[in-house]
Amino acid sequence: MCVQEESPKRPVVLGAKTDHYWLVQRMAKANGVDLVRASETEVLDQETWSEVVTRCRACVWAEGCARWLDMSDDAERPAPENCLNRQKMDAIRRALEK
Repeated sequence: MCVQEESPKRPVVLGAKTDHYWLVQRMAKANGVDLVRASETEVLDQETWSEVVTRCRACVWAEGCARWLDMSDDAERPAPENCLNRQKMDAIRRALEK
């Protein structure tokens, strides 16, 4: 009996580093997450920061994210359900509140 392997998945095409760096910055601000303070207090290390930006770069909802951020009324709000970094942003914000 021959067992076929699943076909390999297509690699994810990552978005531009700079564009997603700024999207993450904007999302953090919208979520009330102080990334500078998170870094200074070691809540957010360089490896985790890199993972957050890379996760954003892999997101297929980036255009929707940019539109969501553009609709801001400057009030803090949770990240949309579609955000791949929603849980991470929540965790950083909670850690900073302690």
